[in-house]
Amino acid sequence: MGQHRHVRVAVIGSGFAGIGAAVRLRREGITDFVVLERADSVGGTWRDNDYPGCACDVPSHLYSFSFAPNPDWPRAFSGQPYIRAYLEDVVDTFGLAPHLRLGHEVTSARWDEDELRWVVETAPGATFTADVVVSAGGPLSDPRTPDIPGLSSFPGRVFHSARWDHGYDLRGKRVAVVGTGASAIQVVPAIQPDVARLTLFQRTPPWVLPRRDRAITGVERALHRAVPATAALRRQTLWGLRELQVQAFTKHPGELGLVEALARRHLAKAVPDPALRARLTPSYRIGCKRILLSNTYYPALARPNVDVVTAALAEVRGSELVGQDGSTAEADAIVFATGFHVTDMPIAERVTGAGGRTLAEAWSEGGMRSLRGATLDGFPNWMTIIGPNTGLGNSSMILMIEAQLNYLADYLRKLGSLDRGGRGRRAALDARPRAVHAWNEHVQERMARTVWNTGGCTSWYLDAEGRNTTVWPGTTAEFKRATLRVEASEYDIVRQPDTPLPARAAAARDAAEKEAAQ
Repeated sequence: MGQHRHVRVAVIGSGFAGIGAAVRLRREGITDFVVLERADSVGGTWRDNDYPGCACDVPSHLYSFSFAPNPDWPRAFSGQPYIRAYLEDVVDTFGLAPHLRLGHEVTSARWDEDELRWVVETAPGATFTADVVVSAGGPLSDPRTPDIPGLSSFPGRVFHSARWDHGYDLRGKRVAVVGTGASAIQVVPAIQPDVARLTLFQRTPPWVLPRRDRAITGVERALHRAVPATAALRRQTLWGLRELQVQAFTKHPGELGLVEALARRHLAKAVPDPALRARLTPSYRIGCKRILLSNTYYPALARPNVDVVTAALAEVRGSELVGQDGSTAEADAIVFATGFHVTDMPIAERVTGAGGRTLAEAWSEGGMRSLRGATLDGFPNWMTIIGPNTGLGNSSMILMIEAQLNYLADYLRKLGSLDRGGRGRRAALDARPRAVHAWNEHVQERMARTVWNTGGCTSWYLDAEGRNTTVWPGTTAEFKRATLRVEASEYDIVRQPDTPLPARAAAARDAAEKEAAQ
């Protein structure tokens, strides 16, 4: 049954970005908002990715909100169940449940130029209108599965790591894992001891460093509970160490040689076979792709029941899998650990801004772009959290999210002052094209010398044209300063016309009738 409700803000998604936005709205005194979530529970990527071995590669005390510290993290690097539980606890602590609309996948969002509001439709048939929409779905939301010839004829089980089939028992099966990214290096060692045969299709070997994980002692946790400043200091130290690394990634990639040496030593200790070690050694500069952390990935690949195919999966012939190098392997199940739609997010097709232009059309030339990672010309009062060029290659995305929440808060304050001074007419802020262009030119100029662009690899940071529209080419402190407040000079103010809506509608109807008569 359809329903219609108007809200000040509609937030799309309930992962870290969506929950963070909801908390910030409450803290800004805004309670007239909804959080639209397509699933039946909160958690975002930490709800969807529950594959065996799933864990975070950012330290726990840094991968959490600064306004919601958790003194009871059990390990230096937390597993997926603990992170999901943390997000659920934040929802409870800040009383967000009344704002949640679970099972509400956004099917369309359209800007109403007369009313200066967004019309948002969801899968259950509900319609919401909102003065502002915050898109917080994130780039790691929609799994990407490659189009492999013959895949539909495969007689076994096929699933993506982000949609793990927990009803299928892999024990004793021949399993193929496609991909060697952050998910694959966790999946492989988790399932290797149980499967009969594991075939890994490796298009490009990753750089892997040791994972300095350990249990956080009871004494440490008690200290963090009793003296919260100690947990804050721990977080600040973790942040500072990662900020110091940024120069090497963004300005001096040649300085990464020492890190490469550490990674090569890590590989040599775990893989005694020189032939296998050669196949697992990257040929590009470390950091060009995301650096992975694992103590178990290399040992798992060295086990006798594992085969490493140094080629992409090219074709499926029944239960036989064929690599691009011509090699073949039999499999009962295929696990795709092939990432997400990062530079071609599906929601872009469902968002229509001013003039009837979709977000996908706006990004079709020149790639994904925005102003300060948040707004785009032609899409008034639409803000993205974790937008273009806000990703990180070496630190915690929570830092970037909180910076964008500062920007959101100031945006809403300025919008509120415009509404109050508009003699009853609502207002909207629309990013100026030249401001969007200038920001992205600045970002891409800085990107040119980074390891992500010069390191000699092809990564998911790059779009189909080879542009890096994903990563931020600087420190998190720089980004925080850049998004601390909304610069009025970068926006146009859009107001409702003085003519009342009924009169405007009548005028439009008369004009249409006159045109038809002619």
